[in-house]
Amino acid sequence: MRFFNKKWQVFLLVGVSIFMSTLDSSIVNVALPYIMEDLSSDVKTVQWVVVVYLLTVSSLLLTFGRLSDIKGRQVIYVVGFFVFTLGSLLCGQAMSPRILVGARALQGVGAAMLMACSPALVVDAFSLAERGKALGMMGAVVAAGLTLGPLAGGMILEYFSWRLIFYINVPIGILAAAAGVFVLKGLSGGKGTREPLDMTGSLLLMVMLSCLIVPLVRSSDWGFISLGSGVCLMTAIICCIGFVYNEKQSAYPLLDLNLMKIRLFTLPLISSAILFASLFVLVFMMPFFLTFPCGFSASKTGIIMIVPFLFLLVISPISGILADRLGSRMLCTLGMVFMALSLFSLIFSTPVMGTGAIVWRMALAGIGTALFVSPNNTAIMGAVPVHQRGIASGATATARNLGMVSGVALAGAIFSFFLTFQGQGPEGYVPDMAPAFMAGFRHVMAAGSAMATIGALVTFFRGRENMKNFPGP
Repeated sequence: MRFFNKKWQVFLLVGVSIFMSTLDSSIVNVALPYIMEDLSSDVKTVQWVVVVYLLTVSSLLLTFGRLSDIKGRQVIYVVGFFVFTLGSLLCGQAMSPRILVGARALQGVGAAMLMACSPALVVDAFSLAERGKALGMMGAVVAAGLTLGPLAGGMILEYFSWRLIFYINVPIGILAAAAGVFVLKGLSGGKGTREPLDMTGSLLLMVMLSCLIVPLVRSSDWGFISLGSGVCLMTAIICCIGFVYNEKQSAYPLLDLNLMKIRLFTLPLISSAILFASLFVLVFMMPFFLTFPCGFSASKTGIIMIVPFLFLLVISPISGILADRLGSRMLCTLGMVFMALSLFSLIFSTPVMGTGAIVWRMALAGIGTALFVSPNNTAIMGAVPVHQRGIASGATATARNLGMVSGVALAGAIFSFFLTFQGQGPEGYVPDMAPAFMAGFRHVMAAGSAMATIGALVTFFRGRENMKNFPGP
């Protein structure tokens, strides 16, 4: 049977890692209130459970993408599974917020190793004619993890401790790592070279991204204009200049800057970051809206939150197949337009509106994401030479995760700033806070819609790809 072929074995193995990471992410978001209560923490501290994971992943993806080209994708992938599993075990055992945040950082290291290799492994295993379909199916796996997360999280949190959401990764991770030793053996592409890793570039990149994100997360404490924010911004600029200089001088750069000259590599990366920033503005804010002003139960909120991911689950494979035939430009542009419309329509939300009115607005975001992701990934991976697919894979995941953490940080910053400006606080919600809450919510949705509109323009003006010139496996 064809699903026992080598390529489908690779697909299933990669699918396990992607499903675990997305499932873990969505369950953790649902569990944050329970973690905060159990560990006697507060919102500003417990948010780092999410932020440190995404920031670690974003900072290390290019490094591990490059390392997979040097050492071989099998080594990075298998080690990544073990690190992710160890991090999960330590998260489950954490007895304080600081230990949990540290364990989440370790888990993020493992996740970065897995994410950096995943698209490249799929592209290595599948022919050009099947690549879009395979990446589309991978998008469906992502959607399945995101969809199942809130439902599984609700059941676990209702009957068991939040620690089980981390412990459940341990046996699966051990089995998957062992399977990777055999399944990935002899896979073409990414077999490794003797080239050194650009450690200077890796360090500069990590510091630069951290200094860009931390001021957004801490803006409610520091303020947008403050000494701390200014120091971080200047440090990020200096590191960016140093990174570009280092990459030009290095014989074996972390990121080949010549790739940035490829239109269908650079602009789709920018578009991807914008789309996921817009999406996570919605993902971050909607639970607050549904729980507080709307007064929905936790179970009803969880069900509504899976709506975008259900559409992602259904439409992603179709958009991947269409990308093989039509190219990515129009599909990706249309997807970004749907995202902008979703966020724009949410500006006019009210706490008394019906469930159906909320659902169709969120469905637009799911349709837009599904139309965008698979074609965009196909364009990126098809635009680079085969020996650089590892770094392209890492760059793709970096853009996605950087967009996610930026969207969460920006939404939190705007929302907290506006409520503080109104003399209110985001914690301890009472019905009298509804007007100020909704004003902050609408400003966040407006900012997300504006981002998606800019993303639609970037996506459209990148032009179309020549499918015949895509490099084969």
